[in-house]
Amino acid sequence: MAKAPAAEVDAGGRAVRVSSPDRVIYEATERTPEVTKLMVAQYFASVDDGLMRALRDRPTALERWTSGVRPGMKLATGPQDKDADAFYQKRVPKGAPDYLETVQVTFPSGRTADEICPTEIAVPVWCAHMGTLTFHPWPVRRGDVDRPDELRIDLDPQPGTTFADAVRVAGLARELLEELGLVGYPKTSGNRGIHVYVRIEPRWEFVDLRHAAIGFGRELARRDDGVTVDWWKEERGERIFVDYNQNNRDRTIASAYSLRPVSGAPVSTPLTWAELAELTDPKELNLFTVPERLADTGDPWAGIDDTAYSLEPLLALWEEQGAVELNYPPDYPKMPGEPPRVQPSKKVASHWDEDGNRVE
Repeated sequence: MAKAPAAEVDAGGRAVRVSSPDRVIYEATERTPEVTKLMVAQYFASVDDGLMRALRDRPTALERWTSGVRPGMKLATGPQDKDADAFYQKRVPKGAPDYLETVQVTFPSGRTADEICPTEIAVPVWCAHMGTLTFHPWPVRRGDVDRPDELRIDLDPQPGTTFADAVRVAGLARELLEELGLVGYPKTSGNRGIHVYVRIEPRWEFVDLRHAAIGFGRELARRDDGVTVDWWKEERGERIFVDYNQNNRDRTIASAYSLRPVSGAPVSTPLTWAELAELTDPKELNLFTVPERLADTGDPWAGIDDTAYSLEPLLALWEEQGAVELNYPPDYPKMPGEPPRVQPSKKVASHWDEDGNRVE
């Protein structure tokens, strides 16, 4: 069978070439037809307003599924995953067009890299040509890549919990934010979780942002026993985990209007609080339904940049709780004040010093 010629997609007035346009990226499901590579590129072009509000001027990593999404396929999360089907691209891919701009970021290791910094919708469309489904922007702008301008509250359902549980906890999160004088903007994760974003003044460092997330998560857990900030999975139970570590340097969340590598081409979709309260099936929000929704009612996050809030109320919460550190991800260097990186179940069998080293 002859290979289909490359196609072109109009992206904000710029023609973007898309190779292998008929490649199937998502297979058909009971509720959705199959999705081709060309359809992915056209989707990104169609959600220009919302997607660029999420990506503009932000260093952005790409989640590339160059062979499409199939059951059992694996996303590489480290050098050990050499046989994975998909991967994260943190550095600018080769062959990038001249209109694609970049910005340099520094990773926790101290190494630096030039990452894509989208400034127009043609960039995400070109990324679709490169097999990208999900965009992972940093919570910073190119003007100051070390001072975050948004807090990200990641409500992650653990085994035994449901999307409905996440919706309930999101409602509690909204109430707590309002008590603190802050406004949160919710979106679906594109799977079972919910994300709530708060625009903040870019005056604090990443460690402050993380402490703010810990303070918020602990207070939410104090108010509701169905919430946890326990880092170790064995301690979380059937609760909604507030993943505070998503606010670390080089930790990112799927952007608004990103596709997710799940059957049916679901979209991480911004909602009003009223819409979220009534939503029962996040897979209803997908590549086929979201563009029409955006065209009809506009982006629920249209006002997110109107007001930037102070982080001080959340930092005050963290201080009131004793300013106690929690664990960092395993790829991070040992951080000041961090508790031992030892699973609780393993502490029973051995003695560990304060740095997490086993003492014989």
